[in-house]
Amino acid sequence: MASLKVNRGRTLARSQALQILFQSEMRKVSVEDVLAGDYTLSKGPLAPYAIEIARGVSANRDRIDSALRAVSANWTLERMPGADRNLLRAAVYELYFQVADTLDAAVVINEAVEIAKAYGTDESAGFVNGVLGRIVRDRHLPSLQHVACTITAEDAEAACLAALWFEIDPKRLAAEEEAARAAEEARARFEADDFGFAEDDLDHIFNDPFDAEAGE
Repeated sequence: MASLKVNRGRTLARSQALQILFQSEMRKVSVEDVLAGDYTLSKGPLAPYAIEIARGVSANRDRIDSALRAVSANWTLERMPGADRNLLRAAVYELYFQVADTLDAAVVINEAVEIAKAYGTDESAGFVNGVLGRIVRDRHLPSLQHVACTITAEDAEAACLAALWFEIDPKRLAAEEEAARAAEEARARFEADDFGFAEDDLDHIFNDPFDAEAGE
């Protein structure tokens, strides 16, 4: 049962947005499908701002998820509780994508923490506060594409390490060197055939005549 703190004003709209996003994810349907059908709210009617947040998260989900993955070391999105994951998405939308009015970051984070207390686990409030704190630490929204392996989520870290190993794999390097030698030999044979010379003669064609014993 949600506390009275999340049952009024914009806080209620935020908690409703969380519920819509959660139902969309659990049912594996779009936000629009949830809004068009039968949905469950702890308290209604559905506020217009809740609809705006839910639709905004849906429209920008890839970019929002990239930011969350970039700052959630050791916690992939898939490992997060569903309520925490969607609450973070909603808060990031408000912080970086909601353009109707300017929202104070501290207010958005505090609201998310209160909602986490109502709908999440015992650890949700601290977890949500920590992730959003890292999100707003930089001026620009973080991105998974611009962070180092050591500070990404586990899945990104594993991908980076795999790429690094690929770069230093001795078998791969030997194969590349062999391919380069084969390409050079093929080029030499092509040039020799093209100009009508045997490959062994190529070393003597461009000798400087002044280097010869009988040169001038």
